Amino acid sequence: MNENTTIAERIADALGQRIISGALRPDAPLRQDQIAREFSSSHVPVREAFRQLEAKHLVITVPRRGVRVASLDTKCVKEIAEMRSALEVVALRNSASNLTPQGFGVIELALIDADNARTIEEFERANRAFHHALVAPCGMPRLLASLDGLQLANSRLVFAMARSGGWRPRSNQDHRLILQALRACNVDRACDLLARHIQTIERLSLSASEAQE
Repeated sequence: MNENTTIAERIADALGQRIISGALRPDAPLRQDQIAREFSSSHVPVREAFRQLEAKHLVITVPRRGVRVASLDTKCVKEIAEMRSALEVVALRNSASNLTPQGFGVIELALIDADNARTIEEFERANRAFHHALVAPCGMPRLLASLDGLQLANSRLVFAMARSGGWRPRSNQDHRLILQALRACNVDRACDLLARHIQTIERLSLSASEAQE
């Protein structure tokens, strides 16, 4: 890994967190010169960081308008939910038979962390960890890479919902039911519960998106 790649990853991580948290709002411009100055870098790693963020669907390049934060409008919310619902269920079906006691432990820990979260930031990290742990053993690296990007997009929706309707600590019953079904080796029920969970998030996200439009 060369120096430019390392700097590009650092820039992409920093900008990605700002986009996910909502500090950088949808359609906000990302100025190459300004970002290069902020990170004391040349333009080369900044352009590479933009490419990494675009691959994760966090930014888009608009002709004559440059690089901007990707939208979170109704169409985008529906696309994220439909893709997650299809791909995450496929990954879970392939993951379920490979889950070990250690894997179940990781899922349980993420669930507990989400239940005990006292801030939206803590909840978002735990929520992302839970969904990743569900599908990590599927043995399908391309699918997992796609889901990682979609999960980041979903994290933006979590923060958007919190901004729109507030957030308070709560237990996530959907997650617990999915885990129970997996422990009972009822993969079909676990997959159905996961699909319904994602559809519920879609409905809540659409309400938040419409409130901000």
